[in-house]
Amino acid sequence: MDPQSAQLQQAQLAMALGPDPSHFETLITHLMSSSNELRSQAESLFNLAKTTDPNSLSLKLAHILHNCPHLELRAMSAILLRKLLTRDDSYIYPRLSPQTQSSLKSVLLTSIQREEAKTITKKLCDTVSELASGILPDNGWPELLPFMFQCVSSDSPKLQEAAFLIFAQLAQYIGDSLTPYIKELHGVFLQCLSSSKNPDVKIAALNAVINFIQCLSNSSDRDRFQDLLPVMMHTLTEALNNGNEPTAQEALELLIELAGTEPRFLRRQLVEVVGSMLQIAEAESLEEGTRHLAIEFVITLAEARERAPGMMRKLPQFISRLFAILMKMLLDIEDDPVWHSAETEDEDAGESSNYSVGQECLDRLSISLGGNTIIPVASEQLPAYLAAPEWEKHHAALIAIAQIAEGCSKVMIKNLERVVSMVLTSFQDPHPRVRWAAINAIGQLSTDLGPDLQEQYHQQVLPALAGSMDDFQNPRVQAHAASAVLNFSENCTAAILMPYLDGIVSKLLVLLQNGKQMVQEGALTALASVADSSQEQFQKYYDAVMPYLKNILVNATDKSNRMLRAKAMECISLVGMAVGKEKFRDDAIQVMDVLMALQRSQMETDDPTTSYMLQAWARLCKCLGQDFLPYMKFVMPPLLQSAQLKPDVTITSADSDNDIDESDDEGMETITLGDKRIGIKTSVLEEKATACNMLCCYADELKEGFFPWIEQVAPTLVPLLKFYFHEDVRKAAVSAMPELLRSAKLAVEKGLAQGHNETYVKQLSDYIIPALVEAIPKEPDTEICATGPLLDENQVRSIVDEVKQVITASSSRKRERAERAKAEDFDAEEGELLKEENEAEEEVFEQVGEILGTMVKTFKASFLPFFDELSSYLTPMWGKDKTAEERRIAICIFDDVAEQCRETALKYYDTYLPFLLEACNDENPDVRQAAVYGLGVCAEFGGSVFKPLVGEALSRLNVVIRDPNALQADNVMAYDNAVSALGKICQFHRDSIDSSQVVPAWLNCLPIKGDVIEAKVVHDMLCSMVERSDRELLGPNNQYLPKIITVFAEVLCGKDLATEQTANRMISLLRQLQQTLPPAALASTWSSLQPQQQLALQSILSS
Repeated sequence: MDPQSAQLQQAQLAMALGPDPSHFETLITHLMSSSNELRSQAESLFNLAKTTDPNSLSLKLAHILHNCPHLELRAMSAILLRKLLTRDDSYIYPRLSPQTQSSLKSVLLTSIQREEAKTITKKLCDTVSELASGILPDNGWPELLPFMFQCVSSDSPKLQEAAFLIFAQLAQYIGDSLTPYIKELHGVFLQCLSSSKNPDVKIAALNAVINFIQCLSNSSDRDRFQDLLPVMMHTLTEALNNGNEPTAQEALELLIELAGTEPRFLRRQLVEVVGSMLQIAEAESLEEGTRHLAIEFVITLAEARERAPGMMRKLPQFISRLFAILMKMLLDIEDDPVWHSAETEDEDAGESSNYSVGQECLDRLSISLGGNTIIPVASEQLPAYLAAPEWEKHHAALIAIAQIAEGCSKVMIKNLERVVSMVLTSFQDPHPRVRWAAINAIGQLSTDLGPDLQEQYHQQVLPALAGSMDDFQNPRVQAHAASAVLNFSENCTAAILMPYLDGIVSKLLVLLQNGKQMVQEGALTALASVADSSQEQFQKYYDAVMPYLKNILVNATDKSNRMLRAKAMECISLVGMAVGKEKFRDDAIQVMDVLMALQRSQMETDDPTTSYMLQAWARLCKCLGQDFLPYMKFVMPPLLQSAQLKPDVTITSADSDNDIDESDDEGMETITLGDKRIGIKTSVLEEKATACNMLCCYADELKEGFFPWIEQVAPTLVPLLKFYFHEDVRKAAVSAMPELLRSAKLAVEKGLAQGHNETYVKQLSDYIIPALVEAIPKEPDTEICATGPLLDENQVRSIVDEVKQVITASSSRKRERAERAKAEDFDAEEGELLKEENEAEEEVFEQVGEILGTMVKTFKASFLPFFDELSSYLTPMWGKDKTAEERRIAICIFDDVAEQCRETALKYYDTYLPFLLEACNDENPDVRQAAVYGLGVCAEFGGSVFKPLVGEALSRLNVVIRDPNALQADNVMAYDNAVSALGKICQFHRDSIDSSQVVPAWLNCLPIKGDVIEAKVVHDMLCSMVERSDRELLGPNNQYLPKIITVFAEVLCGKDLATEQTANRMISLLRQLQQTLPPAALASTWSSLQPQQQLALQSILSS
């Protein structure tokens, strides 16, 4: 700013902060102005005052609060003061003189007493709470709590309400500072809730109690408030009895919050509380909004699994009542004529808000309580609905089956026949909306109960869907049948689909020519899915299908047909991928020309074509491989543009009156953060996520061919590792990182890197790795595998630190789950759900194992100092209390260290070998496999350190090898690895064993065929021993030679059991033996082979 303007601004400021209050009032008015110019001038003046004279500024704002007659100026001053007293960048309180601080506190409290306007009192309470939360814990406002207790016991409802509003916020911000007053607060709350006549005061008190209960960390403190629950509930029932539904709704919202955060507080009086809520939900005289909130309360309790697992399942009578209420809500549907006209936008025609709440809550209830609780209730209630004459009841039953399928899938799969026949019967119903609902249910069941449903009932389901596609009177039913084919085929093998393809494809082609767009779109998505599931089997339909698809692509140019054209693109690209490059190539070129022309045309921002086109290009690339490279220059610019889209965000103050109305714009999602409400346009985020996924596909498919684009793609994607608006964007960015490094590395190795060398790859990895490492704790499935040798020590250090954090976070999640298992209502259903959560957690450990394994393989002994640091995190994973998967991963990490670091790893044997030996006989075959493999590694590299343990190792291996079920599919990998370890003991510790016993025992186990990697190692070892005429192997008088020849024969006739080199050595050994063995011995060995082995060997030896 030039000196003159600065001088002018100083003069304006001096005036605004001077003795005449009107100047400061003008400044505040301008801050609220709709004129951008006035507002921004006022803002810069206000900010100048904040930095240069915070004392005068605060006192001026306080003066307005106290003396200004204008309502909106007082309101604005309260908001501005609150912002200045919020502990963030603009926090000015510590910079104020003690005198100003004291005046400010006293003005705020007198203003609360004097203010008549309720909206401003609320804003004042916010300001007081904000300041108090910063200074009360250090005793910076000793007058405040006495003032609040005084207000509560006054006879002014206005002051009582204000005090409770402040109590509620302080409980949220600094609950600990209130806990010493627990006894007084209990008395105050009880007194007010039982005797106040003012509904606003009661709601404020209810809010304060609920916030206070939530801030109490120990349960005995919370229990002191149990006796308040009846009066808390009375606030609700009293409001309803007085016909005051707005107050009742506020009370319900507060109680829902309590149910979500402290469900156990309600446990002792659960029957009364839930009973009252269901009564409200059943009362048809009440507003829908009130009834929906009462239902929300019960569903929230059912969903509060982490805090009160199993509690609601103890009340079957209530669940039955709630289910009945929700079923009744599904009847609130009208047969709206527009539904039948099958225009896309009338999908929900005739459905009421009751209907949608019923639908959503059935889904949530079944997910939270599970099938064992819900299915008995559904089995009791649904038959009556299905038997009733009214179409609405049939419709409701079918919708309910579809809604509960996800949560009840395990139980429904056990009763599949009953479920499927219930639904299929309704395919014949006279009412089209019932038929639609039956198809809808089959679609949903195909998703939730697949692949069992597909495998067992394809003979009933696919013909039924094909029949529904002939319902030309009801295009909406036809379209839905096509969509259900999509759901069915997504969970289905090509073998199941095969017999039905002729019929389904020909019907879908008929639908493609239908006049209704909705039907055509349904047919396109179904065709795409069927092609995707049947892959090359689809080739025979290609010539019939492709002309129709190209026709739609070229001719559907109207704005109303945009979605149709987009679906045609999707279908063409999926069909192309299914049938393969040879069949598709000529059409692909035509299709790509159309896409390029479309891309050059100006498309509107909300045109779905863009997102579909991005995906179609990527599929075409997957199908054509390197032949796609010439098109990249057309594809990449718009793709990068989509990936670089800025999220369309609007930010308003959470307490401002011009809220973003969520219902106004379906494409907006809002979240509230602190005092800001953020609205985000979802379509932009979805396009961005699609684009990032496609970039990842291209890099993966084109490998070094993608190199020219790395310069632009890396700086686009790396910052998106922290893109918190959308998880899919982050995931795509994470997945793309190794692909970019791989592409650069291959391009440099193959001399295609446009003059760049290894330094470029190192620079790229220095850019990518630190960003990735930062992302690890948030996304545990990071792949750092492609980047081995490019890391430097600091990067390895940061990865190791993140691994520690990931393990710690995972352990604490598991501890929380273990705590849940101790809850008083914990039951088998909860146990199942916990087991699933713990299995998902194992995914994290698997990634940790992979990252550390890669590090050890890459850095060998120089990684050991880091391994030492991690050992306190890894050793607990060996514990018997850990899951088999965790034990397996811990063992694999040690196996890697022993194998890669050899003699430098010997110092760990004392610590880890006892664990390893014990794990050899673990009941889990995967743990056994990892452990016996490790023993083999230690036998090979352990030298004198392993020697004292040879005896125990032999007996452990013996148990695995002699197990009568050793060769069953589950156990064979452990068996093969045990045989391999035994061979290594024979090879490296011959002097410590009774070799005349052990070596023949080992030979007797051969050949091994399950683990082909170990098979190659073992059979190579056998070859070497025969080549050096190993005495114990050949046995006295060469008595084991026939067995050796048999093993060679089996290996040579088997698949992939030896390397080419080993096989050639075996053949030349067999030729030598033919010369040296006495003919009789040779003949008897020969006759012991199976006829096909004899033939195969003869042809191998004679060639």
